[in-house]
Amino acid sequence: MRTYPFLILLGCAACVACAVAAARPAKPAKPAKPQAAAAAGSGDTLSRIRAMIGDAACTDSGQCRTLAIGARPCGGPQAYLPWSSAHTDGAALMQLAEQYKQERQAANAASGEMSDCRFLPDPGAVCRAGTCQLNPVSANGQPAV
Repeated sequence: MRTYPFLILLGCAACVACAVAAARPAKPAKPAKPQAAAAAGSGDTLSRIRAMIGDAACTDSGQCRTLAIGARPCGGPQAYLPWSSAHTDGAALMQLAEQYKQERQAANAASGEMSDCRFLPDPGAVCRAGTCQLNPVSANGQPAV
């Protein structure tokens, strides 16, 4: 019973910390050239990744994979994309994904961007209606079975 008040107090402290951080004035803008170049490059790389994946056509779930893309300021990927091993060169795709990750890490460092530091689990992918699709994620953040 003693742990409940402690957990409530800890939760309140986290909420106060978030509110204080949100109330702080924004940092003065830094020169935009390095960020603009990184942002333009990362957008182009993401477009190339999406073009390489295409429609992620599949005939069974064994062909479906997930690709972690980008980088969150606290670490880990920004998102996952489904792709098909039947129609995509996996090695080339991984190289582009690594390039995009490095571009996002550089952009995050240059901007001082923050995130919620929430872990994004890999949802996995399945073949539905002839295309690889991400598994739906349940409310607890775990892939639904």
